[in-house]
Amino acid sequence: MTLDRIDFGIIAALQKDGRLSNKELAAEVGLAPSSCLQRVRNLREAGVLRGVHTRVDPAAVGVGIEAMLSLRLRDHARTVAEALWNALVAMPEVMRVYNVSGADDMLVHVAVRDVEHLRAVAWDEIAARSEVVHLETALIFAHHAKEALPLYGLGRAAPAR
Repeated sequence: MTLDRIDFGIIAALQKDGRLSNKELAAEVGLAPSSCLQRVRNLREAGVLRGVHTRVDPAAVGVGIEAMLSLRLRDHARTVAEALWNALVAMPEVMRVYNVSGADDMLVHVAVRDVEHLRAVAWDEIAARSEVVHLETALIFAHHAKEALPLYGLGRAAPAR
């Protein structure tokens, strides 16, 4: 799908506030509501818009600790990595999984109740898997995540530094 100026406007507006009504979104990007609705449908069908999510306070739902787990694989065969990836993605405690280069093969962001829960997830569920040869845990004391991606389409270059 080739995105145009209006598509980028829709994406930018929805990244700021995914709860905008179609009428509000249409007004913001200068389209008729019916045209805007069709554009949003097209963006969803093409996989450009992947969903709308609500941010939740971790403590309010019982998450007391977040950590990054650095994993090294025993074997770098694609089937081995995919098996571990699929197992990690299926775990409710796993927030994000990254396949990375460097000394480690995967970074895994987990959210757990407490230290005992972290130990159970890290040791009993992840390190115990045959694909994993090494695991390191780093507690997350604070973090900031941007919700919106930078939009480099339509020839927009990254800002000069």
